[in-house]
Amino acid sequence: MMLQPLSTDLYLASMPGLADYFQVSPATVQQTLSLFVLGFAGAQLISGPLSDRFGRRPILFGGLVVYLVATQICTFAPDIDILIAGRFLQAIGCCTAVVIARAIVRDAYPPAEGGQMIARASSLMSAAPILGPILGGYLQVSFGWRAAFVALSLAAGILVLAAFRFRETNRNLNLSALRPSGFIESYRIILGSGQFWAYALPGALSYCSIFVFISGSSFVLIKVLGVPTQYFGYCFAFGVVGYLLGTLVCRSLIRRIGLSRTLGMGTRLSFLAGIGFAIAVAVGLHHWATVLIGMFATMAAHGLNFPSSQTGAVANFPQRAGAAAGLLGFLVMVAAFATGNLVGATHDGSLVPMSLLSAGVGGLLFLSDRLLARYRLDAKA
Repeated sequence: MMLQPLSTDLYLASMPGLADYFQVSPATVQQTLSLFVLGFAGAQLISGPLSDRFGRRPILFGGLVVYLVATQICTFAPDIDILIAGRFLQAIGCCTAVVIARAIVRDAYPPAEGGQMIARASSLMSAAPILGPILGGYLQVSFGWRAAFVALSLAAGILVLAAFRFRETNRNLNLSALRPSGFIESYRIILGSGQFWAYALPGALSYCSIFVFISGSSFVLIKVLGVPTQYFGYCFAFGVVGYLLGTLVCRSLIRRIGLSRTLGMGTRLSFLAGIGFAIAVAVGLHHWATVLIGMFATMAAHGLNFPSSQTGAVANFPQRAGAAAGLLGFLVMVAAFATGNLVGATHDGSLVPMSLLSAGVGGLLFLSDRLLARYRLDAKA
């Protein structure tokens, strides 16, 4: 699960430098993130059913090998187009690990316990977005943008070795998972489930809320507010500490009040964080601390929202856990792709566009929770 935040966060501090190195606009550099998200989205629709049919282990191993090769392409990219293409291929391999991680939880745990397990894994996973941007900032200053992809290559190599020790958890292979009729039927059943949407839509919008900061914070903090590149990682890490705290609270809340009510609390916090950030910018608080506080609160809310969403969205589909996890990931990444493009297109050298996007996404998230809450039933098994 750490591979995704490492792949996005480790090179965030390099994004302004990429624009200077390749002499392209920030919107073009944004495509290295947006196309990663798009590739991540599409591949999940295939990797999930593949793991339902052939097992989690072989698909995980194949995805990690693809990721390792793609990272080499990024490392030695001679121009921005090759880098964007390498990032797209990198995403295809990366998504496999995340989809299978979600499916493994459904294989091994009942939904209530699975929610606590994902929250626990998310707490551990937060080490990647906390340390990744800090390391990335120093790598950028000391060695340039290619160093971030060298570091990702080392991480991928370690994961490939780790995959050899992984034990298969899918004991009931779905032999029809890849047949056109079975493939379509699986997604028809999942998409027709009110409970899936009651968790998946808030989950996707919650990821959008943090993606506003993931995709826009480096340009705003470094270019607009003058934060030194080597210090950007510490700023981003401060926000991720909010996510870590959110996941720790989430584990306790799920045990005490269940998935649905935990998600409801998280969406309220997301709404307050987005509105609060927009108001602070509107009254003239154009300071790096304003961005950090807004990011901290938004990520803390995401720490409540996302573990609950991931567990609840797949809870009713034990035989289609891979497909449900893949579809959830697809929706999350498509929403993030749209958000990243909006951040790049609206950037005008100020905090205003990012603050308005943050407030808008927070409002949509809160509204989706209120409209769909009646479909959520905390499964017991």
